[in-house]
Amino acid sequence: MNQQQVESDYARSSVVDSHGSLLDVHSINSAELMARLESYEGSGKKSISDVRRTFCLFVTFDFLFVTLLWIIELNANVNILEALQKEVLHYDYYYSFFDIFLLSFFRFNVLIIAYAICKLRHWWPVAVTTATTCAFLIVKVILSKLFSQGAFGYVLPIMSFILAWIEAWFLDFKVLPQEAEEENRRLMMQSVSERAALLPPGPRSDGQFYSPPESPADSDDDAVEKQDSEKSLIE
Repeated sequence: MNQQQVESDYARSSVVDSHGSLLDVHSINSAELMARLESYEGSGKKSISDVRRTFCLFVTFDFLFVTLLWIIELNANVNILEALQKEVLHYDYYYSFFDIFLLSFFRFNVLIIAYAICKLRHWWPVAVTTATTCAFLIVKVILSKLFSQGAFGYVLPIMSFILAWIEAWFLDFKVLPQEAEEENRRLMMQSVSERAALLPPGPRSDGQFYSPPESPADSDDDAVEKQDSEKSLIE
C-alpha cells in the first residue's frame, strides 16, 4: 500500500514538473523574442541607419574632393584670386571648371536633403543627380576646351563622372536593399512575438495536484496486532 502511494505521488510530481518545465520554456522563448524585438525596434528608432550614414559621408566626400581638385587647379598656374576672378566673375563655358564645382555642389545638396533630412527610400533623387551629371559632363567634354588646360582638364570631369555613378550604385545595391531587409526582419520578429503572446500558457495552480497525507509507517502492523488481540480474546 505504501509503495503504491509513493508511486502515485511520484507520478503526480513528475506531471507537475513537466508542466512547469513547459511553462518555463514558453516564458523563456517569449522573453527571448521580446528582447530581439526590442533590439530591432531600437535600431529602427535610430535617426539614420549605418549604411545610409555611410552613403551620406561618401556624398560629402564627393563634394569636398571635387572642391579640393578645383582649388588646386586654381592655384596651379596663377594666383588663386586672379584665377577666381577669371573662372567665376568672367565665366567661360569652354575654359572654366567652375561649373563642375557647381555640379558637385548640386549633387551634394540634393542627396543630403533627400536621404539624410527627408530620409527617402526611393532611387529617383540619385537617378536625377547621376543623369544630370552625365549629360552635363558629356556635353562639356565635347564642346569645351578643357583638354588645353592641362591634367585637370582630364581629372575633374572623369572623377566627377565616376563619383556620381558610385553614389548611384551604392544607394541602389547597398542602402535600399539592406534597409528593406532590416525592416522585413523587424516585422517578422514582431509578428512572431505577437503569436507567442497569444498562445495560452495553460492553467497552473498549487491546488490542482495534491497528495493525501501520509499515514504512519507502522499503521499496518498496529492493525494486524489489534486483530490478533481481538481473536485471542474471543477464543
